[in-house]
Amino acid sequence: MRRLPLDDPGTADVRSPGRFLWWMAKGQWHTLVLGMCFGIVWMSSQAVMPAVIGRAIDRGVAAKDGHALLEYAGLMLLIGIVQAVSGIMRHRMAVTNWLTSAYRTVQLVARQTVHLGGTLPRKVSTGEVVAIGTNDLSSIGQVMDVSARFSGAVVSFVLVAVILLGTSVPLGLLVLIGVPVLMLLIAPLLRPLQARSAHQRHLMGELSNTATDIVGGLRVLRGIGGEQVFHDRYRRESQTTRRAGVEVARVQSVLDALQVFLPGLFVVVVVWLGARYAVQGRITPGELVAFYGYAAFLMMPLRTATEYANKLIRGRVAARRVCRVLALTPDHLDPAEPSPAPPLGAVLADARTGLVVRPGLLTAVVSDLPDEAAALADRLGLCAAEVDDDVTLGDVPLTSLARDDVRRRIVVSDTGATLFSGRLRDRLDVSGSGAVDAALTTAATEDILEALPDGFDSIVAERGRTFSGGQRQRLVLARALAVDPEVLVLVEPTSAVDAHTEARIASRLRAHRAGRTTVVVSSSPLVLDAVDEVVFLSGGQVAAVGTYADLLATRPDFRAVVTRETEVPA
Repeated sequence: MRRLPLDDPGTADVRSPGRFLWWMAKGQWHTLVLGMCFGIVWMSSQAVMPAVIGRAIDRGVAAKDGHALLEYAGLMLLIGIVQAVSGIMRHRMAVTNWLTSAYRTVQLVARQTVHLGGTLPRKVSTGEVVAIGTNDLSSIGQVMDVSARFSGAVVSFVLVAVILLGTSVPLGLLVLIGVPVLMLLIAPLLRPLQARSAHQRHLMGELSNTATDIVGGLRVLRGIGGEQVFHDRYRRESQTTRRAGVEVARVQSVLDALQVFLPGLFVVVVVWLGARYAVQGRITPGELVAFYGYAAFLMMPLRTATEYANKLIRGRVAARRVCRVLALTPDHLDPAEPSPAPPLGAVLADARTGLVVRPGLLTAVVSDLPDEAAALADRLGLCAAEVDDDVTLGDVPLTSLARDDVRRRIVVSDTGATLFSGRLRDRLDVSGSGAVDAALTTAATEDILEALPDGFDSIVAERGRTFSGGQRQRLVLARALAVDPEVLVLVEPTSAVDAHTEARIASRLRAHRAGRTTVVVSSSPLVLDAVDEVVFLSGGQVAAVGTYADLLATRPDFRAVVTRETEVPA
């Protein structure tokens, strides 16, 4: 798909659904204006057709003038051609507007997702983001789609009213007054429709979130026998969502019925008055036929107007959900004046724990509190929910550096990392460096590639669900190694693989990362025995630093953590 040009919406634009829709419209005003122009020509052509037919009857058929009848027939043919061409172009512009707005919404949300990084899952659920991509973008696109027909409906309504006023003032006034009255009769239904639609949209997001959790943890659920529990939960939530949808449908059905009944009633009144005027001789038979044509035509702009109101309501509900995501801010913003980046090979340190990572070494971090080690890894990469000046790179706090500099130089791959769907080569070589072959060898993925029928060109399913847990972990490790950053932080990179595979990975990792800084958060003896230096955290503080053998011999508390002893020797 061609990347569409995007400008940053202002603060007010991402907080107000109405302003967001206006901002979206401004971004594609060229196609919107073209669609409106074609919509106006299309409906106006239909609006004047009854007048031409009426003249043909009066001046051609009634007057028995074959030449005049031929002229009006030719005029009707010309109007029909204009109507057909403008209708085709209007439809093309409508589809273009729908696709443009929908994909601009996708790009905005995707860019915001990248901007937020690890902040996103802490502030909004996965189901909420999924619902935007499956439901909300369609509602926003429909607002842009119907705008062309709505503009044509307004202009054609005015055009018909002017023609009727020129023919019969009472009938013209009936149209000018009656149509707004019909709209006012429908207006009371719009507010409850908006409220119920918003409630249904919220429940749909919650249901999508539940479904995502179930799919993501299906294997675990099967292992502990929890399928039925989550099945019952999903069933309850889906029924709640269904009932909310029924409530929306009730209001929607009344609105749809009124869209047919009220314009139909209006047509009956106009035709009845026109027939009385024809009997009284106040209008000609041709004008009576024209009035009937106008009355039938007016159903289209009336229904288009109510459709526009309906879709605008749904679009505002969808825009409100999009605005909620766009209004989120990352836990850490770029400083107003970023500090100069330290030179390559700078020391990475954490003042809170006392950790000092010497450049160019493979360092392992072992903690008696696993959560503390994971939190430390997040802080080292500026990924934690709470950021401070404790972590420094070459005596420069990470919070003082531009986020892009930190992300480029320090990469954190934790246990929550997953694979996106798409071609395997593209999913692993995310930086485009082409250095993925060596990374795959280090991550011991030879058996995975051999089992794939298309090798590197195989398609990865969503979240890599076709791979086992150990295979996904090795592919994620290969992806992190292929990026080849200055500092790489790996959190439990071998926790899901067997001992033989873990030993191969541990023996290859040091050579692969030679000359660059690597931090591995792990308590695996196979990994610890292959690193340059081991840092032991006790109670959230650095308690000892040394080789694996030295700490194993001199630190009983370290040995208890590594060997899973239940009691620490005295």
